[in-house]
Amino acid sequence: MIADVVNRAAFNLRSTIASVLALRYQRWMNEWEATLAFRDTDRITRPFEWGIEWAQQWPLAEPHVNDSERPDDCLLDVNRQVIADSRRFFSYRTPTDFALKDGALRFTSAVATPYPENNVVHARWFESPRARRRAVVIVPHWNADAGHLMALARIIRGLGISVLRLSPPYHDNRTPPETRRADYSVSPNIGRTVDATRQAVVDIRSCCDWLEQSGYERLGLVGISLGACHGFLAAAHDSRLAVNVFSHLGTSYADIVWTGVSTRHIRQGLESGIDLTLLREVWRLISPISYVAHFARTDRRSLFIRTTYDTTVVPIFSQELMEAGWRHGWPHREIVLPCGHYTSGEIPFKFLIGYYASSFLRRHL
Repeated sequence: MIADVVNRAAFNLRSTIASVLALRYQRWMNEWEATLAFRDTDRITRPFEWGIEWAQQWPLAEPHVNDSERPDDCLLDVNRQVIADSRRFFSYRTPTDFALKDGALRFTSAVATPYPENNVVHARWFESPRARRRAVVIVPHWNADAGHLMALARIIRGLGISVLRLSPPYHDNRTPPETRRADYSVSPNIGRTVDATRQAVVDIRSCCDWLEQSGYERLGLVGISLGACHGFLAAAHDSRLAVNVFSHLGTSYADIVWTGVSTRHIRQGLESGIDLTLLREVWRLISPISYVAHFARTDRRSLFIRTTYDTTVVPIFSQELMEAGWRHGWPHREIVLPCGHYTSGEIPFKFLIGYYASSFLRRHL
């Protein structure tokens, strides 16, 4: 009897200590995450715009773009058409001007925009002499500078896998002169955000074309945050991407922008012209959850990395995508790290992500 009481008391004490430590760790992680998230002071709140003019060059959209229809109704019609035939929406003509010089690949994007800088795609090439016809496309996160993920690219190259690190639309050398950040990639302009996403998907697939032309037969992808969204949409529509690593990926593009700490300035612009319910509908065509079934059609291996204290891609959205994946029978692995969105780029978590990503590629690619 006495022994039972002592054991029960000891168990309760251990549980209490564990709860206190867990609460302190959570508070510390949230404070660290907030410090990193709010260190940028150059975010600009831009005005809300429907951006219906961007839809004029989208496949499937032209018949629905006219001056007599309300812009929200027009975009809703476009979404219905695209979801029904997304392969056509993300279709393109393979570029013919691929040029590799001094470790840099350049070509003209198959999606034309009003910004000449953005129309030239840039990618850094890390060739492995031991590649054995295996290569990976790395797609970085939103507002990543030209040096981000270069260390990961070198690690993967060291494993005998060649790497093409892509600069997404409106990033690095593709940034228009009137902007300091990649503001045109994600913004309160509904149509331009859709167009930037479509361009990113097409650019990724064009990189796959170049890799195929260069003799690579087994292709993979690593996408981080916004790059994971772009990469997921590309993989869902391109069976060549057989092995994928996605970090910080969620379900609904609108929900992530609306609730995320790093996109609070975009929400401020959106709120002047649209609510969340309608935003979900007009951005359905660029939301990963819309293409869960497409992703399941191809036999592939994927690793999904998410974090417990993410305030940019709120954990519930990552969890919902994983649940959808299980329902559709994705053969995938899931890693959950005890950090947040920004802190995942800090020591030791960035090393853990690098380890899991490179190990997964080495095993399956």
